[in-house]
Amino acid sequence: MSNFLLEVGLEEMPAHVVTPTIQQLEEKTRKFLEEQKLDYETIETFATPRRLAIRLLNLPEKQVDTKEEVKGPAKKIALDSEGNWSKAALGFVKGQKMSVEDIYFKELKGVEYVHVLKENPGKMTKDILLGLKEVVENLTFPVTMHWADHEFSYIRPVHWIVALLDEEVLPMTIFDIPAGKTSRGHRFLGNVATINNPIEYEEKLSQEFVIASSKRREEMILEQIAKFAEENNWQIPVDENLLEEVVQLVEYPTVFVGNFAEKYLTVPKEVLVTSMKEHQRYFEVLDEKNNLLPHFVSVRNGDLVKIENVIKGNEKVLTARLEDAAFFYEEDQKLTIAQCVEKLKHVTFHEKIGSMYEKMQRTGVLGKIIGNQVGLSETELAELKRASGIYKFDLVTGMVGEFPELQGIMGEKYALLQGEEKAVATAIREHYLPNSAEGVLPETKVGTVLALSDKLDSLLTFFNVGLVPSGSNDPYALRRQAYGVLRILEKEQWSFPLKKIIGKAIAAFNEDPEKFGLRFNTEQNQLENFVKGRLRQLFTGRDVRYDVIDAILSGEQGDLSKMIQSAEIFKNHLADNDFKEVVESLTRVINLGKKAEESKGIVDASLFENEAEKALFEKVAAIKEKFVALDLNEKYLALESLRPFIEEYFNETMVMADDEKVRNNRLSQLKQIKDLALSMGSFDLLKVK
Repeated sequence: MSNFLLEVGLEEMPAHVVTPTIQQLEEKTRKFLEEQKLDYETIETFATPRRLAIRLLNLPEKQVDTKEEVKGPAKKIALDSEGNWSKAALGFVKGQKMSVEDIYFKELKGVEYVHVLKENPGKMTKDILLGLKEVVENLTFPVTMHWADHEFSYIRPVHWIVALLDEEVLPMTIFDIPAGKTSRGHRFLGNVATINNPIEYEEKLSQEFVIASSKRREEMILEQIAKFAEENNWQIPVDENLLEEVVQLVEYPTVFVGNFAEKYLTVPKEVLVTSMKEHQRYFEVLDEKNNLLPHFVSVRNGDLVKIENVIKGNEKVLTARLEDAAFFYEEDQKLTIAQCVEKLKHVTFHEKIGSMYEKMQRTGVLGKIIGNQVGLSETELAELKRASGIYKFDLVTGMVGEFPELQGIMGEKYALLQGEEKAVATAIREHYLPNSAEGVLPETKVGTVLALSDKLDSLLTFFNVGLVPSGSNDPYALRRQAYGVLRILEKEQWSFPLKKIIGKAIAAFNEDPEKFGLRFNTEQNQLENFVKGRLRQLFTGRDVRYDVIDAILSGEQGDLSKMIQSAEIFKNHLADNDFKEVVESLTRVINLGKKAEESKGIVDASLFENEAEKALFEKVAAIKEKFVALDLNEKYLALESLRPFIEEYFNETMVMADDEKVRNNRLSQLKQIKDLALSMGSFDLLKVK
């Protein structure tokens, strides 16, 4: 058994590209080996800013030999009238590099055909591995670059290639660079590293100050951070995203601690942490009560030599950032919220939509509609009104201009400093949530309604002016905003009839288009279908069965929260013993009920001809009387309870009777049940065996 190493050496890649690229290389290598039917025991990956490498352990010398039965022409074509082999038969065996002695006949569907058993000797492993050149050269990246006078492009210029099958260098050339056994060490601390066989790869690079394993670099960083924390009785939170980035910024990690002046601790903690984390890639340091301390933790790409100079340099850079932050914090407090809101009249939300001030006006209307819909108290509605009238004010502050990541956060801080109610200030921060697909959700009622209102305004306005996401193109993050609305509703379970809410808002906006910046189309079917598309995404992520998704999205339920809840109800009843029978009976009703579309569903009991019709009518009437007040699970159980009545009805009743009055009466009776069922979902789309 053999081992293989392939290393691609290049100029420093951006840290955020390293992990997805090595994952892509591993995935495509696995696929390549699978297609080539080449066995292996393990694939190991290595990645630093300057290299991507894979190691394959325990490869066979060659592919497994295979046998393949190949079908040729029919016997009547392969043999002439005298029993001699025809040109068709001779051509067939020649093409398979075999002879007529290898032919045998095999019957297929009553006809005999020529067959041969072809032996395919396996290719040599070293010949197969040369194909990895195509894998490497066809990796994809967010952006690429050309270098020298080459026509090809890559994430960064490639400078060396190592391709070793045990001790043998494979004759592989990637991007015009022939493979060898020479790698390169740390850019400043290391030298050339000669790799004699794949197993010694990490050891040889380690001697040249390169830790090839991302996992090992992460362990080294965490071990060193833990040591500083223990020695000083500190808390050092390790943000996973920041850790991942730092791991892929360095090849030989050395952790160090720097300091900054205590006077900067008067600036809000969030500002200081953002300055350290987002701009300098530092970890913050806390005391045992989670108070910020005037220290930071960073990682050097190198050893401890002259670490004091490195620390001083980092402290100087951070001090400059903190000085700016302190200045903006002081200057911003000279502004009133009213002055900032006035400035928003001249801040464009989008050139086709209008100003940020107009957006706040629309959000206020939506907030009132949604607030009333979900049952906010008078106090909460007043807090929401105030919040919606100012919630974007921090966009014109110096701090947010310098640190855009702090929008909302600084709005909350400045609002509290200016005496706003805590609920108002919190809502200003929470309206951005969730700020990623699975990000944290707002916690307060006022903040949650403001978040819904702001997101719904963005969706409504962009769709209204035709700026609709297409394919993977979504420059205004409308998919994320719609998904955020659904996640909020999933948590809160508030009634949210989307079409009704949008209709009320549009009516209000169109009363004064000048105030609200736009005149709106009354029909917003495209937006409603778009939200349903995000609902499908939400259901898929919750492992909801595809037919259940189709049933919910195709039903007549317009309340987004109830649609979300319906998915859970259906999931809970899929394993019921009578689920199949319930679905089948309701499906039959729905299909017939659709034939009564023009009917108002009015049933004349005097036209009944049997007891089954009467029993079903009375049962449906009893359910209809309380149906609206039932929760979704109770509604399902009510529909489930109809099954025996429906079955008896169909056993005793010919729906499509010759008498038109009787026929229409029966269809109207079934339409009543159909309407009840479709309010939960299209039961007829559920797949049952």
